Amino acid sequence: MTTRQTLLATVLPLALLSTSAMADLSTTVTLASDYTFNGVSQTQNDPAIQGSLDYAFVDSGMYVGTWASNVDFGEGTDIEWDAYFGNYVELNSALSVDYGIAYYSYHGEGHSSDGNYPEVYTKFGYASSLGQTELNFWYSWDYFGSGAGHVISMLAHTFEIAPNHAIRASFDISNSLDGDKYTWDGSDKSYNHYRIAYQTSFAGFDFELAGENTSLDWDTADERIVASISRSFDL
Repeated sequence: MTTRQTLLATVLPLALLSTSAMADLSTTVTLASDYTFNGVSQTQNDPAIQGSLDYAFVDSGMYVGTWASNVDFGEGTDIEWDAYFGNYVELNSALSVDYGIAYYSYHGEGHSSDGNYPEVYTKFGYASSLGQTELNFWYSWDYFGSGAGHVISMLAHTFEIAPNHAIRASFDISNSLDGDKYTWDGSDKSYNHYRIAYQTSFAGFDFELAGENTSLDWDTADERIVASISRSFDL
């Protein structure tokens, strides 16, 4: 996913590259050099171990799952645990839509749950001879428990450079709808995030090496290289 917005947007391209087909019930374990959420480190630039458990209702396209990772927000918050439910629909041979709802929860201290929040998402996909293009949107009416509305918009494209080797480039904007309740850098209501990743798989493992940066002037959101390795298992 390195679900979080970035995670949900990268799962499908990695699944297409995977050497094993996904069963109705599956789990994925990931080791990452950093856990970045739209370019912002959630682990104070430290590594992360992440895991998911997913069930797909193959005939209908619906799916349900849960995902967890270590985090480091300071003051004792050290675990993120999410749940999501959605529906993936192929409109035709080229167009698809994926929509659902997710809930993000935080654990470690009593106050950690103050940052819990729900989110709805819609992702459009277009497959062509040039690769897979995505237009994705996420909306929360209580972003990180602040009571503020928040929208993230992403444009991404994944293309194969050789069999089992792909490049994924993405650009997203995180935009607060209520600057009185939630802002980013100073009084800025939005920031930009750029990311380009190389993806491949070998012997049942998925590998990604990504470079990313944001418009934020933060040590946890500056330019960085993030590497990850993951393995999915059919249950």
